[in-house]
Amino acid sequence: MRRIELLAPAGDWDCLRAAVANGADAIYFGVDKYNARVRAKNFRMEELKDVMAYLHKYNVRGYVTFNILVFENELEEAKQLVEACIDAGVDALIVQDLGLVQLIRDMSPDFPIHGSTQMTITSPEAVEFLKPYHLEVMVLGRENNLTHIQKIAEKTNVPLEVFVHGALCVSYSGQCLTSEMWGGRSANRGECAQACRLPYDLIVDGEQKEMGNVAYLLSPKDLAALDLVPELIEAGVSTFKIEGRLKSPEYVANVVSKYRKAIDEYLAGRHYTPSPEEIRELQQSFSRGFTHGFLKGTNNKQLVDGTFPKSRGVFLGTVKKVLKDGVLCELQAPLKRGDGIVFDAGRPEEKEEGGRVYDLRKHGKKVEGEVEKGLVEIIPGRHDVNLTRVRVGDRIWKTSDQELERRLRKTFETERPYQLFPLTVRVYGEAGKPLISTWRDETTGNEVIVQSDQLLDVAQKRPLTLDFIKEQFGRLGGTIFELKDVHMHITGNVILPVKELNRIRRQAVEQLIEQRQRPRLYSKQPIDLTSPYRQKQRAENPCLMALCRTLEQVEAVCDTDVEMVYADFEFTTDYPKAVQIARTANKPIALATPRIHMPGENGILRGILKAEPDAILVRSLGAVQYYTSQSVEQTLIGDFSLNISNHLSAQLFLSRGLDRITPSYDLNIQQMIDLLEAAPTEHVEIVIHQHLPMFHTEHCVYCTFLSEGTDFTNCGRPCEKHRVSLRDRIGMLHPVRVDIGCRNTVYNAIEQSGAEYIPNFLSLGVRSYRIEFLEESPKKVEEVVSLYREALEGKRSGTSVWRTLKAINQLGVTRGQLIKK
Repeated sequence: MRRIELLAPAGDWDCLRAAVANGADAIYFGVDKYNARVRAKNFRMEELKDVMAYLHKYNVRGYVTFNILVFENELEEAKQLVEACIDAGVDALIVQDLGLVQLIRDMSPDFPIHGSTQMTITSPEAVEFLKPYHLEVMVLGRENNLTHIQKIAEKTNVPLEVFVHGALCVSYSGQCLTSEMWGGRSANRGECAQACRLPYDLIVDGEQKEMGNVAYLLSPKDLAALDLVPELIEAGVSTFKIEGRLKSPEYVANVVSKYRKAIDEYLAGRHYTPSPEEIRELQQSFSRGFTHGFLKGTNNKQLVDGTFPKSRGVFLGTVKKVLKDGVLCELQAPLKRGDGIVFDAGRPEEKEEGGRVYDLRKHGKKVEGEVEKGLVEIIPGRHDVNLTRVRVGDRIWKTSDQELERRLRKTFETERPYQLFPLTVRVYGEAGKPLISTWRDETTGNEVIVQSDQLLDVAQKRPLTLDFIKEQFGRLGGTIFELKDVHMHITGNVILPVKELNRIRRQAVEQLIEQRQRPRLYSKQPIDLTSPYRQKQRAENPCLMALCRTLEQVEAVCDTDVEMVYADFEFTTDYPKAVQIARTANKPIALATPRIHMPGENGILRGILKAEPDAILVRSLGAVQYYTSQSVEQTLIGDFSLNISNHLSAQLFLSRGLDRITPSYDLNIQQMIDLLEAAPTEHVEIVIHQHLPMFHTEHCVYCTFLSEGTDFTNCGRPCEKHRVSLRDRIGMLHPVRVDIGCRNTVYNAIEQSGAEYIPNFLSLGVRSYRIEFLEESPKKVEEVVSLYREALEGKRSGTSVWRTLKAINQLGVTRGQLIKK
């Protein structure tokens, strides 16, 4: 049986203690601003050694999250954090940026790296692509179902990590640009503004669809896979990951303890089904409603409730009648005095009424203790709730349970181990010599030798016996150890004072703990981050490429002077037609792969090859591996979704077989220039016009709200009959499009332009430029191509281009955030 690991989140010291005390095998945590949860308290770099010493004392592993993109001017600081983690004996770094992976491997061949879910690892091919970098764990995408997981596990020996509990991102991790586009806060930089939790109107074919109180169209329920623990283990999952570095220590204690029990029961060979009470306790700590997410397959109807975006807790029932001092409710879950409640009228954007339960009555009589179910009068605190705003039919939720919180706090308020660790002792001695004892920590294999300061005397009455030594050495209360066995090798009848035996025991325990807390040793070597590509020559004869999303656009582009046509269609069955149109016009054409590559989807990639394009726009690690492993003849162009943000990641992909790379959309103009100054710009292609693809999600808006079906097998394909947009709170319409895998992309309403920066890019040697279309007419396509051609040739200013097109004048919006030391 492979090792099964329960991995818990920690945003601060209290959460760390809560996780350890309730049975976590490993903890993941962030340091300063270097991680995907910058709003958590996180830990400071100077705390690293203390954190790791604390965790290793209890035999718990500690993983540092460095799961963000790293910009060119931050590589030196990134190196400093990696060095600090190596020196502190951190058990692994969880990494997103492949440039950072290369940096770590150059510094230390043996320092453990875990591939973050931000890498968008969703197929066996993606795992294979990462094989040369010797990653110790792969964190799979939340969208992988049990069948996917099993197929990936069958093709790799690398342990697989899967999220099993907590908040779900509606977008693929590492592929969400919404927060960046609208607020300058990139999810790839740990600053997600949770745009998915905002209300939207559904616009179908230009008309608003009436949705009642359903407004949170992209806000998924929370993941809860407690009942799937056996299936996940049997599918090949090695690490069960709990989300929640922004959650409370009580939440951590609650969730860790529940999953610890489920895993232990399975490993012990016992059947275990979570009780209704255990599920309610999980809901109480945090819940937007529970779902299996995608683990049991795609079910769009179950994934999103749509009526509220935040934690509700436990559903109690609905208001049957509003009384003078309370409400009448048919309880569906236990309730007692002091519990917190909220009245949900289905309008969470308005102020809701809520407070604490002051009294409970049945048949007009006060009830003591907890009421589990039945018709009951709920009396809130006198000034907590304005009952004139409460209506019959409002849902009632139990938002807090003080008794549960007190019970959970007790588990970590005092420092005590979740389990005691066995010790084996061997003692040797004879009269006139010291007592020598060897203490073995059976969990770690560490050993210490402690000898008495006094010599053994010949015993006149009560010689040392095995039972007596076991009694004295077994007094380990208040420590993390318990005595498993003592082996005695003593010649003759000898004696040693009890006080000296106690001193030996205390010294042995101290030394064993000190051994546990010593930092793990890794190799470390100096590296030079200087790029060899600093010499630049101005690019002459720049090339303009145009990406089209309809056959009509392809035809229009073929009548212009672009150097290459790209086709990126919802249905790749039309790709051969696009190739034929381009061939007739004597234009080279590139075909785009889907942004996500799942097990069993190589047929899509083969179909692209079968269409015989001149080039392929590659958008996933799995697709990169598929095409490069076959040494295809086509030019391979890595797209923005590979998240290339520094010269190390650029070099990595170019060395693995790509001919050109497209920098990440997370780069603003200064960060882009920093990258171009260090990268081989003759192999760089920049997108200078586009509707930013914001959300990329397995959740299908078309299926959820325009179909009676639950997934692509029974939805009736409303995406082929309708066009959907999401209207935000300021009235902007964001188009939603579907790809061949039935995944949705939500595009920004307004296109953005990098035209103003073309002179900068040309001076740095960039020759390849791309413009991308979405819904533009053929006439508009010709106009946009003409404007950008004039800008590239210096006949028109970049400012006049974006003003003429009424586009947003920006190239990415992310701020740098790594802290100077």
